[in-house]
Amino acid sequence: MSDSSRVEWSVFTKPWKTLSLRELGKLVKGLGFDGIELPVRPGFQVEPGKVGKDLPAAAKQLAGMGLKIHSVAGPTDEATIAACAEAGIPLIRVCIYTNRANNYLEVEAATQREYDALLPLLEKHGVAIGVQNHCDDYVCNAMGVRHLIEKYDPKQICAVWDVAHCALNGEDPELAIDMLWSHLRLVNFKNAYWQRTTGTEAEWVQWRPHWTSGRQGLAPWPRAAEALKQRGYQGAICLTAEYSDEGAVNRLIAEDITFAKSLF
Repeated sequence: MSDSSRVEWSVFTKPWKTLSLRELGKLVKGLGFDGIELPVRPGFQVEPGKVGKDLPAAAKQLAGMGLKIHSVAGPTDEATIAACAEAGIPLIRVCIYTNRANNYLEVEAATQREYDALLPLLEKHGVAIGVQNHCDDYVCNAMGVRHLIEKYDPKQICAVWDVAHCALNGEDPELAIDMLWSHLRLVNFKNAYWQRTTGTEAEWVQWRPHWTSGRQGLAPWPRAAEALKQRGYQGAICLTAEYSDEGAVNRLIAEDITFAKSLF
């Protein structure tokens, strides 16, 4: 049985791209997180072109504030892999875009060829690529992620389970954990429900996800937490701070970290 002392709390810092690292660290620490998932993207605190210098420096600065970078969301090139190793960051999170115009299994095979080529670098540096399920035109559910990565050592290619994207695809948390457990190294907690975007008498109804707080969506956070505890999950749980009401991010993430911690 797991307990809260064996779970680390991370937050995806995408909503706060304009803050300095010091401001970001102060905000995250004040909310009650142990660390962050940092976007390595243009316009953010660490950009891909400067990753070799800026990512280790960012990790050092945040460590001085009692925070760690649990993962990054960014490219999987050699420069980023090496920078993660130097900074002590174990995981690069990715989502695999499939595009409905492509053959799904061909996209999967091409992705595996890409990962096969990266294995020596990942093993050399002790860094893993974490594949996250994502609804719509991506590898969208737990079984899709498993089928893609099950042949790999999770020290190099692992699973990132997103409870909300699974719920949007109708997957129960207990079954998703069963499918991913052998490769699971990071868990995303967020929530959403399908919102109708066409009128009541539309000829063809359309829907979109509405990103909401942890208590309000399709993903049953209490069941997900209980299943992880029963399995003895140890590692980071990342709250992704994704809300359709972008103006309420700070209020909602504060509510969600309190709720999530109460479940463990």
